[in-house]
Amino acid sequence: MGRWYSRPVLFVSDVERALSFYVGQLGFAKAWGENPDGKPFVAQVDRSGCELILSSQRPEKNGTALIFLSLDPPDVAAVRAELDQAGVAVKSGWWGYPLMIVEDPDGNELYIPCNDERTHGGELA
Repeated sequence: MGRWYSRPVLFVSDVERALSFYVGQLGFAKAWGENPDGKPFVAQVDRSGCELILSSQRPEKNGTALIFLSLDPPDVAAVRAELDQAGVAVKSGWWGYPLMIVEDPDGNELYIPCNDERTHGGELA
């Protein structure tokens, strides 16, 4: 049996706005998008092997995704610095260990495990 390949779908109200956030603030690159009527309704973003599909096709599901992103320990502090520099709000959380939690404009959450208070920002939620 071959390798299984997956890409989570995050439902968003406005694909252009979501692209602006994921590309402009989180450092993803746009891989492709479909916009037959001039306004995108689905697109994919990629960053370091993490591929996410952004879709406005199921409005009842907007903002309901939770994505768990594992980073190599040396990368956690660098990503936190990138998020701070880009002005991305980062909440502290706990899921058996400390987390950085980032919400996209629709409320989809990205959980990023981190290993110390300097990385996740102090007090845990």
